[in-house]
Amino acid sequence: MAAAGLNDHWSSRWTFLMASVGFAVGLGNIWRFPYIAGENGGAAFVLVYLACVTMIGIPCMMAEVMLGRRGQGSPTTAIAACAAESGRSTGWRFVGGMGLWAAFTIVIVYAGIVGWVLWYLYKAVMTGFVGFDGPTATLEFENMLLNTPGMLFWTLLGVVATGAVVFAGVKGGIERAVTILMPLLFLLLVSLAIYNMFAGGFSEAVTWLFTPDFSKIGPDVFLVAVGQAFFSIGVAMGGMMVYGAYLPKSISIAKSAVIIIAADTLVALLAGLVVFPAVFHNGLDPAAGPGLIFQTLPVAFASMPGGHVFSVAFFIMLAVAGITSMVGLIETVTAYFEDRHGFHRHRAAVYVIGAVAALSVVSLLSYNVLSEVRLGGLNFNDAMETFSNLILLPLGGLFIAVFAGWIMRSEFSAEELGVSGGIYRIWQLTTRFVVPPALAIIFFFGVAG
Repeated sequence: MAAAGLNDHWSSRWTFLMASVGFAVGLGNIWRFPYIAGENGGAAFVLVYLACVTMIGIPCMMAEVMLGRRGQGSPTTAIAACAAESGRSTGWRFVGGMGLWAAFTIVIVYAGIVGWVLWYLYKAVMTGFVGFDGPTATLEFENMLLNTPGMLFWTLLGVVATGAVVFAGVKGGIERAVTILMPLLFLLLVSLAIYNMFAGGFSEAVTWLFTPDFSKIGPDVFLVAVGQAFFSIGVAMGGMMVYGAYLPKSISIAKSAVIIIAADTLVALLAGLVVFPAVFHNGLDPAAGPGLIFQTLPVAFASMPGGHVFSVAFFIMLAVAGITSMVGLIETVTAYFEDRHGFHRHRAAVYVIGAVAALSVVSLLSYNVLSEVRLGGLNFNDAMETFSNLILLPLGGLFIAVFAGWIMRSEFSAEELGVSGGIYRIWQLTTRFVVPPALAIIFFFGVAG
């Protein structure tokens, strides 16, 4: 069977953009960005983050999409094809392999978080978190982590829903899903932000996010901003390479990358305008960390006017972001089995979904009954996250930049990107001299830490 990237193509630029934004926009934007900003000084962090997205995110995404479209296959096939065309060793396929492993290890743990979101969506629908205070919200979250059957049900529901989209294929599944879900996500974000303009706390949130205190910009804030910028846009996970393989030649990679990253950043900032007004209006801690969404916000929902409706809309938005990102991660691995091993789409999807479902059970058990089982001194979830976030992603991104900037012949990359002159030179210089050192720093400090 021919490579998936050779047989399937997006119907239009719009569907590619919606799928790519759906992959890039995930819980990292709506869940992680607000609390990371809260922990690192608000607007000072946002300012550095925007600079990092521009200098690292755009060239990285252009490189990955370019390699996927040029190589017309799954990540390993695409890299090998581009290497061979440039007279280089096809051993560079290992870079694509790192992306595949990153996608697989990330989705195993990510599926459990999406399960939490779906469970909290159910709680929001049924109760609206009425009567929640700080101790109640904390106890609710702790009880959820101890309730293995409940976590399994909601996690596997999310995996099955995602699997159904991937099983149906690019046009029949992914395109149909994202063209409905992504406009819904933006509509909910904008609606909730507008609601907050009248519900209280909005001016404090705007000040927090957009009035920088330059005294807070130091090496630590810069390092966190670089990491968040890189991880939030979804590069080095293979997904953008696969989506690039489905991209018709007539569509501009450079323009698409700018739109995708602009949309991704807009979602992150809108998420701040959704989360922080509720936090400030209720006198809560903006630096509450990972518990901000699951332990802090339910308290705010309980006391705000219209909190029941707000909470339901908020967790629908989170669920959409989580599932569209899972679609991209699972599609990456599914396309590999189609491309490299000749599996039919349905067979490949079933195998991948089955593996993700089985290992997500191990991930969930690591929160309770398997919490003492260690891999290199870490529990299963921490080991998977360390392997992907600290090793595979920064090194994978670094090697993608090195390959696209130094190994691949310039005439091929310029031709595929569809840019020339000053724009191409800026991309090449950034890919060669800015991205690799930045990602090397992330890798060094991540491993050292």
